[in-house]
Amino acid sequence: MNYGYIRVSTDKQTVENQRFEILQFARREQLTIDGWIEETVSGTCSYRKRRLGKLLKNVHKGDLIICSELSRLGRNLFMIMEILSICMQRECRVWTVKDGYRLGDDIQSKVLAFAFGLSAEIERTLISQRTREALARVKAEGKHVGRPKGSKTSQEAHALYRHDAYIRKALARGCSQREIAARLRCNRNTLGAYINKFL
Repeated sequence: MNYGYIRVSTDKQTVENQRFEILQFARREQLTIDGWIEETVSGTCSYRKRRLGKLLKNVHKGDLIICSELSRLGRNLFMIMEILSICMQRECRVWTVKDGYRLGDDIQSKVLAFAFGLSAEIERTLISQRTREALARVKAEGKHVGRPKGSKTSQEAHALYRHDAYIRKALARGCSQREIAARLRCNRNTLGAYINKFL
């Protein structure tokens, strides 16, 4: 399958220019576009929350994604790297019209994809490290980190406390925890923990 991917950031921008570029490119390459993915969303938005994320889950070996330029995939370099790495893992090709980028199954593409994946992993590690350092600094300044004190031990702070009377009556009537959880629309394990701790 050959997919044309189009992304614009605002409603004021038009998809027609990108569509024209991709169609012209497909004609030159003697390709047929089997499906179009169009979306109006910022390139900084995670690809997982976009239609692109759904496409990446459904592509197969040999599929081709054509977009006007790499920046259509995302504005963040590491996001683009992660997307291209996913495509390589799924053996899906990515071609761009303007910058002439072609990610395929050749050794050069595999080396690039490895570099992209490694760079993305390094970035995630650095973010995690910066987070730990920031938390350590906050703790060193004497500030509390995490849940408010008492959120795990105080019955009044528990999300199910407002249903306490109902829970007690339902249990007295012989209702199962599964029935009560379904009525309260909560997780059965959460209900069980509340009952074990406070009732």
